[in-house]
Amino acid sequence: MISQRKKILFSLLFGICLITLFIMPIDIGLAAAIVEPVESDIFIEKVQGIDEDFIKGADISSIIALENSGVKFYDENGNEQDIFKTLSEAGVNYIRIRVWNHPFNEEGNGFGGGNNDVATAIEIGKRATEHGMRVLVNFHYSDFWADPGKQKAPRAWEGLNVDEKAAALYDFTYDTLDQMLEAGVDVGMVQIGNENNNGLAGVFGFNQSLPLIDAGSRAVRDIHEDILIAVHFTNPERAGNFEYIARTLHQAEIDYDVFGASYYPFWHGTLDNLTYVLSHIADTYEVDVMVAETSYAYTTDNGDGHPNVVPGTELVLEYPITVQGQANAVRDVFQAVADVGERGIGVFYWEPAWIPVGPADQWENNRILWERYGSGWASSYAGIYDPDDAGVWFGGSAWDNQALFDFDGHPLASLKLFNYLDTGAIPHNGITIDTVMDTTAKIVYEEGMTVDDLIAAMPASVDAVYQDNSRTDAAVTWNFKDLQVALDTAFDKGGIHTFDISGIIIDGTTGKEFVTHCVLTLLPNNLVVNHSFEESDMSMWQITHHSEKPQNGHIERRRENPKSGDYSLAFWHDAPHAFTVEQNLSGLVPGIYAYEMFIQGGDAGPDGELYSYVLVKGERVATEEASLKGWRNWDHPTIKGIEIKEGDKVTIGVAIRTGAGAWGSMDDFNFYLVEASH
Repeated sequence: MISQRKKILFSLLFGICLITLFIMPIDIGLAAAIVEPVESDIFIEKVQGIDEDFIKGADISSIIALENSGVKFYDENGNEQDIFKTLSEAGVNYIRIRVWNHPFNEEGNGFGGGNNDVATAIEIGKRATEHGMRVLVNFHYSDFWADPGKQKAPRAWEGLNVDEKAAALYDFTYDTLDQMLEAGVDVGMVQIGNENNNGLAGVFGFNQSLPLIDAGSRAVRDIHEDILIAVHFTNPERAGNFEYIARTLHQAEIDYDVFGASYYPFWHGTLDNLTYVLSHIADTYEVDVMVAETSYAYTTDNGDGHPNVVPGTELVLEYPITVQGQANAVRDVFQAVADVGERGIGVFYWEPAWIPVGPADQWENNRILWERYGSGWASSYAGIYDPDDAGVWFGGSAWDNQALFDFDGHPLASLKLFNYLDTGAIPHNGITIDTVMDTTAKIVYEEGMTVDDLIAAMPASVDAVYQDNSRTDAAVTWNFKDLQVALDTAFDKGGIHTFDISGIIIDGTTGKEFVTHCVLTLLPNNLVVNHSFEESDMSMWQITHHSEKPQNGHIERRRENPKSGDYSLAFWHDAPHAFTVEQNLSGLVPGIYAYEMFIQGGDAGPDGELYSYVLVKGERVATEEASLKGWRNWDHPTIKGIEIKEGDKVTIGVAIRTGAGAWGSMDDFNFYLVEASH
């Protein structure tokens, strides 16, 4: 029998168990709910769904070359400090390291980009391990950069067939990891190839490269069964791209653990789409997913004299180019991966330490360092391996304005985001305006227009972007002197002119002044009707085909590739073709006129002929040659000095004769009075 004392003890224990089962989950939930954001000098919204094992990674593969070039890094207080310690203190828990087979020429001169051979990877890996960060080994299986457009075999593997390359790849993977593990590097993950959508190690076509991926996977499993195997691809924005790759890997029974994506906000579509495609892969194929590369710019400045990737003419920039904008952009990538669920395991920031080796005005000295230590993206020595790209465009860092350190090596406030992802952060003085956006305006100027008239036609407000990336309209005061110069120039010279007009916005909360800019285009009265094809009525345009089989080529109004607005006249031909596009103008006052238009495209063929022209009373009085220079590389044929007399009937046009496969679009036709006859 159970004694009374034991019954009492049993009852107490049972009660404690009930409390534990029913009360503790509520307490844990309450505790999680009341975590307050920390005070900081930057705003970070807490990432929902992130856990302590979530990868907060950084790829600093160029670091040894940078340090050899004399680059120094500092802590938040301005004291020189090992960057690995700084990153670890900032919350980075994983370091990604690219590995090339042999990035050197016969004399031992490095190709650049960090000269990332196995020895360099071991050095970086040991330092990461010493500071408590795990390592992702990123095999490119190349002697230099590998990406969708470049998957060149290492020179030592040239001439090998697929099976021989697979054997060589297995050995290289196994031997490299063996050396790294022997050196004490904490290898947590291995990446088999880099953005190898279209092939690997000189084997072109994704299906054809599967034996190589399989060989790399087997090498990792054989060296250590607990190391995660990752594959890595890019262009998640392309419909069906990742699904095709993941399905192909599944059907080929490739053994891997993690599907990695490159996601750069300015190239790769929306975050909702990123979450969607990664979730589909995680759910369908039961693998983990991550973003293996991401970044964002914090300044438009060029730190070392080598041109930067961002900003560029064709990039979509959804966040301001500021330190806060950079932090918000990267934080949102973390949230997009966390939104996948338990299978979303992390994000790596690409090259946050690739800062200048010297100021932009010391380009020649910088070039010496890039060449000697490989601290630029490519040295001239890489030309023997990559003649068309590195052999022409070798130089410094195109990424220094996307680092998480300033040009002198001091950490930016955005570096703190790794620590703040779990808690969030609120600025000490509350959320204020971070920056104001620039804008554009096109205004027709007329005789008698004053600066006050111009001010009335200018945008009354611009977007003010707050630290939390919310936006509001902010009233702007435009610079009177800038506008006066613009108006005087337009009247004095005639024609179309573009000006940079500065303006001031005042934050009503803090009183801080912000400067904005408007790219103002002053236009004379354009006499071309539906000049930019934005109106549905196309009756004023005459399109005449002159080829034998016009059904094989046509010109149409399409919502793509405009110079301005939403529409343009686009063309494509699967056979040689000739056509003209014309509009008749009448009722013109006597005077001197100008005619211009824009055209872009390609593949005109060796016998292609393109020109704009003006007919007066049916006679051709002027022509100007045009050309197709590539996608969105607009040619701008302009004809000036066109004399029109009373009663003259005028036709403006474009004549195109091309070979098969020519394509392009036309937009923004302008015909305007430069000077009236007196």
